[in-house]
Amino acid sequence: MPHVADEGLALLAGLNCSPKRGFLSEYSSRIGHRHVIELLAAYHELGDSKHLFDGGSFNLDFHSIPYYGEHPALERSWVAMRSRRQKSVLAFLAQDLAGRAFCYSNADIRKGEEADEILRFIAFWKRVRGALPKHLVFDCKLTTQKNLAAIDQLGIRFITLRARSPKLNREIALLPASAWRVVELDVPTRKFRFPKVFEQTVRLAGRDFRQLFIKDLGHEEATILLCNEEAKVSSKAIITRYAQRMLIENALSDAVRFFHMNALSSAVGLKVDFDMALLVIASGLYRLLAEKMRGYRDAHAGRIFRDLVDIPATVTVDTTGVTVQFHRRAHLPIIIDSGLLNSPVKVPWWNGMALRITT
Repeated sequence: MPHVADEGLALLAGLNCSPKRGFLSEYSSRIGHRHVIELLAAYHELGDSKHLFDGGSFNLDFHSIPYYGEHPALERSWVAMRSRRQKSVLAFLAQDLAGRAFCYSNADIRKGEEADEILRFIAFWKRVRGALPKHLVFDCKLTTQKNLAAIDQLGIRFITLRARSPKLNREIALLPASAWRVVELDVPTRKFRFPKVFEQTVRLAGRDFRQLFIKDLGHEEATILLCNEEAKVSSKAIITRYAQRMLIENALSDAVRFFHMNALSSAVGLKVDFDMALLVIASGLYRLLAEKMRGYRDAHAGRIFRDLVDIPATVTVDTTGVTVQFHRRAHLPIIIDSGLLNSPVKVPWWNGMALRITT
């Protein structure tokens, strides 16, 4: 309700007041998955002009949004924050590594469809960018070995964690000490910088892959990585890149805290699907803003909002446009240095009237 009473938010939307909560709850009732894909495709056209997505490498992950009601149609998925399976809506998200923004989402997933979602992301990226994604990094439960072979056949590089089966654990335990070699990771701040690695070639689903056993990486048991990287890519480069998959987990945590991703709006997956698309767009807008603000490139959306967005200002509306004059705040020099001030922007839904930001 505080957002409903926000006069500035209504003005930005071109309304005299924001719609009430009852009306806002129906915003996604006339939208299907096809509309969501079209929205994301249109967003990518604009994002490409802003160089928001580098497209060099992606982190992929699932997130289960828990549901606490008694709706019979919802399926049970593993909810990490609760360490149990419960009724939830399963969402798939892709994050661009360089820009750290989400670039794709899908919450319209049913049991048995999870493994193929990575192929749908590949098809989406080819549609909006005209080329296949170059590199993918994901967890072991994201897809199947059959799909890994299909991805390899497409020429897409990937790195994935492999589940530790009893057979693999036995194989690791029987390796002699002389089989392991120590590598140094180029991460000065990391506590475990000198892991031991054993590399071999394995054949899965009719194709050959590189498999790495890694010890002394901070876990009690060995980590197993599977990839189709070229031979010239070193094992330490593979380990370092897989460690960067934590960026999507950090982004998901930020989305839960700041964008309220776990505040499930509906038991209907298609409605949540649209919410996820809005999350993708919102995260991208915050990343664009962060790129302009010195010292905020790696900041989470919550910090950007507190320091640079949620600040008092005087808003003046006249015949020429809208002027927003910021009050004095500690972080105002960062906004001044960004070059965003005194650069009028014509707002299409204001009949071309300009928005000016000053101090």
